[in-house]
Amino acid sequence: MESIFHEKQEGSLCAQHCLNNLLQGEYFSPVELSSVAHQLDEEERMRMAEGGVTSEDYCTGFFSIQVISNALKVWGLELILFNSPEYQRLRINPINERSFICNYKEFWFTVRKLGKQWFNLNSLLTGPELVSDTYLALFLAQLQQEGYSVFVVKGDLPDCEADQLLQMIRAQQMHRPKPIGEELAQLKEQRVHKTDLERVLEANDGSAMLDEDEEDLQRALALSCQEIDMEDEEADLRRAIQLSTNLTSEEPWKRREAYFEKHPAQVLENK
Repeated sequence: MESIFHEKQEGSLCAQHCLNNLLQGEYFSPVELSSVAHQLDEEERMRMAEGGVTSEDYCTGFFSIQVISNALKVWGLELILFNSPEYQRLRINPINERSFICNYKEFWFTVRKLGKQWFNLNSLLTGPELVSDTYLALFLAQLQQEGYSVFVVKGDLPDCEADQLLQMIRAQQMHRPKPIGEELAQLKEQRVHKTDLERVLEANDGSAMLDEDEEDLQRALALSCQEIDMEDEEADLRRAIQLSTNLTSEEPWKRREAYFEKHPAQVLENK
């Protein structure tokens, strides 16, 4: 899925990321979107605020919807509310559309078909998320239950490399992408574990060199400190097998106990 264009979240630029991920390229910058916003004349703004500052449309980001709509008009694209009576009467299966834009308050993201497959291009994810045809309708319904407004994008999207490639080759995804914040938290935790391990190793600088068996065990203990997030049981099993190969299959517990007897202080510190 390397051919898929996916902008990750930077600051509060979700509208830019949403549009660029939809169009599959760097089509809009913050300056260009600001220019689109300024093109909405004062009469339009006054019309939105006719009900006063407490007007529902004004307070729920109706202006932001207009900015997105105006930006897409440049490419001959139109937004239609997915759950509107007019659209629902058409009884179109979501998988027969080409793309959706989802909005909650001031956050925007794109769900788009590339080739023959659907992808969640949310900028808060570390990468594109594959969405099956059977799950798409449920996914959109779930978003609406959570308060999102879902819009169908009508019109011809510009050609892109990912769409052409995925027409010929289906994408496969072993693991779902993580939210960006979760990935950063895991990296931070891994750095903490690494620092603790380095502190243990520094404490042994003045000791005699470990024999071959003890070195194997120490490598196994070091690997056990690393937090490698494997999302399925098969991956966990593969990791367990990998770690076990650092010890011979003969009398592993006797060798572990012998190591602990020689280095009681280090074992306590690891705990």
